[in-house]
Amino acid sequence: METIRLVQLSNASQQRRVALVQEPLLQFLQNTTSVYALAHEAIQSNQALTDLIQSRLSGETIDYQSVYDGQSDWQLLPAFDHPDGPFGCMVSGTGLTHKNSALNRQMMHQSATEKPTDSMQMYQWGVEGGSPEAGTIGVQPEWFYKGNGAVLRAHGQSLEVPAYGNDGGEEPEVAGAYIVDEAGTPRRIGFCTGNEFSDHVMEKKNYLYLAPSKLRQCALGPELVITDQFSEWTGTVSIKRDGTTVWSSDIRTGEKNMAHSLQNLEYHHFKYEAHRIPFQAHVHFFGADAFSFGAQVALQDGDLMHVHWEGLGRALQNPIRLASIPEQLQPIQAL
Repeated sequence: METIRLVQLSNASQQRRVALVQEPLLQFLQNTTSVYALAHEAIQSNQALTDLIQSRLSGETIDYQSVYDGQSDWQLLPAFDHPDGPFGCMVSGTGLTHKNSALNRQMMHQSATEKPTDSMQMYQWGVEGGSPEAGTIGVQPEWFYKGNGAVLRAHGQSLEVPAYGNDGGEEPEVAGAYIVDEAGTPRRIGFCTGNEFSDHVMEKKNYLYLAPSKLRQCALGPELVITDQFSEWTGTVSIKRDGTTVWSSDIRTGEKNMAHSLQNLEYHHFKYEAHRIPFQAHVHFFGADAFSFGAQVALQDGDLMHVHWEGLGRALQNPIRLASIPEQLQPIQAL
């Protein structure tokens, strides 16, 4: 069965629209300015989201390739966001869900005694108790906060290493898009390709720096896929420098390749009342299988990060940019 894939677009007039991917075209949906609004309407009208999408098809199409290449009047937005502003969207993630991620963290922080680090112990807890039987609660995973919707970037946009950062590196992941309904029940809309983008040099200094190392921009898209499938995705990640690939790797994710089930990860995110505020949007990253920092690759200004998951639409590409202005004190004014 062919999956439904959506993109969010805007033009120079700040007009927003949603379109259905019908390769090699994009077909606009009528009277639809965001995936968030579409999902909210499906909930309010008690319709299946897929049925609502089909009822909104306009017949108006544009060439996808020109949009993807940044050569159209219409530009891609992040695959999901809150249309009313950044404060309505929480961006977060779950770490140590993949063995390679735990091994990379182990190498960052292991001591001469080769005693398993806290990170490896937490990964092992996930292996042992992260996929509980239906109706039961499993062990909680590592969780981190990335920021509000202001950190989200689209395909083609730069991801910046701020002046206060030590580094920036890609993290090829799948992200889930959610909306909390009026009754406070989280509703999963779908999944998209993500580059979670973190400061691994800062994290390596001390694992207690994990929290600030995650407070960075990240990228979504270009497509949001309406599917319940979370069993397995395979893909590739690569870094290009001046048109030449300097590093690449095959990647795997989904429950077959993770220490936690999707149900367990979602429960431990949404168990908090503050994460179930009606009308909240959530973007949640599910962890990386491989990243270039683990192969001792240091990204440089202008390097192109490329993430592609089979089944999640076109690849996500973002250049890295290093802040050009040195770190400066942020003035704080007393009232």
